[in-house]
Amino acid sequence: MHEFTEEVESLAGEILAYSLERLKSDPPLDGPRSEADLFREVGNTITARGLGGSDALKVFTEVLAKACISTDHPRYLAFIPSAPSEFANLFDLVVGASALYGGSWQEGAGAVFAENQALQWLIDLAGLPDTAGGVFVQGGTIGNLSALVVARAEARKKFADATRWVIACSEESHSSIASAANVMDVDILKIATRSDRKLHGDDVAREIDALHAAGTSRVFAVVGTAGTTNLGIIDDLNGIAEAAHLRNIWFHVDGAYGLAALCAPSVRAKFNGVEKADSFIVDPHKWLFAPFDACALIYRNPELAREVHTQHATYLDTLHDGSWNPSDYAIHLTRRVRGLPFWFSLAAHGTDAYSKSMEATMTVAAQSAELIKKHPNLELLYEPELSIVAFTRPGWNAGQYQQWSDKLLADQIGFIPPSSDKGQPILRFAIVNPWTKISDIEAILATL
Repeated sequence: MHEFTEEVESLAGEILAYSLERLKSDPPLDGPRSEADLFREVGNTITARGLGGSDALKVFTEVLAKACISTDHPRYLAFIPSAPSEFANLFDLVVGASALYGGSWQEGAGAVFAENQALQWLIDLAGLPDTAGGVFVQGGTIGNLSALVVARAEARKKFADATRWVIACSEESHSSIASAANVMDVDILKIATRSDRKLHGDDVAREIDALHAAGTSRVFAVVGTAGTTNLGIIDDLNGIAEAAHLRNIWFHVDGAYGLAALCAPSVRAKFNGVEKADSFIVDPHKWLFAPFDACALIYRNPELAREVHTQHATYLDTLHDGSWNPSDYAIHLTRRVRGLPFWFSLAAHGTDAYSKSMEATMTVAAQSAELIKKHPNLELLYEPELSIVAFTRPGWNAGQYQQWSDKLLADQIGFIPPSSDKGQPILRFAIVNPWTKISDIEAILATL
């Protein structure tokens, strides 16, 4: 170990060849296998003498990799897929090979500088001031939690009489908000959406005032959603911002999926109000063509986050010299420079290419909705606001949806597990991959 040998050089060639083939060829869909089945084929891969690099690589490429579903397959339309650009994927190899540390300016100044330029593009798109800033964290769950911890710290300065802290959010908000509340030991005020499935400012104001009038619990943050994961719906961000700020409450926007479309001129106006956010998140690994895992967490006033999140220890004192240390802005210390592949792709392709790709995915979504409306067996659930297309097959129960989904994957046509809405099973296409063409949608719909 830890020496460059002929075996290492040979293995590097094999790994680069596999990576190149994976980049230039259509990705396989593949699918999961049971643990027992995998063990029967490969056995215990961890041994005293080791398998050797080449044989270990074969175990991965010939068996283990094929037991994983490729999230960048054009007919992987489940959850929120991944669609990293070729440039982003290639640069992820550079990040892995470079042993870069992204927690402090002292150790990673060049990398942090690049990440911050990518963050600045998002800040400018959202319309926050130039003094805004943030950090790339693992994912939306960590991003939301980190922002909400700062929001509570600010509330503690203002409202000393509160006996219980509360997060106000939509009943449609992402599960990570409930997870954050559980970690923080705070309560949630879930507010009903209207017939348009959006959270509105008037409803936020009414529910918060009623809660405050009833006792000494106090809302410390209001969360608006910019593109719900299940249906892709954007809340009334302007109205929510006004309701929150009139009550001196932090306004956070969870845009893990949807805020990526800030770069698409055709829908930019749908996000009006995000410029009033005290914090927001967006995941480049979802709809901004970056590899896992990269969530951009932005604060209007990053100094507030630095005061809350900076860790103090004798061995860390040398870092506290006024430099921009990414570890100071979220719940983490050690971090890889996970924003660099996104920066590289953005710098190499240019922002116009991102806007074009974003618009292309929404065009496919709109075309898919039209195909569904014309389909004799299907009903469109909602007109897509962004790139999620939800629909039903009337007469089917949950079991039939699941059977169809299982067969679709077994036949290697696509991966679309059922979801649900208001307790009823539905299907949904999450179209974030520019490689997804309308012909892919047609092939799937033909099975229904």
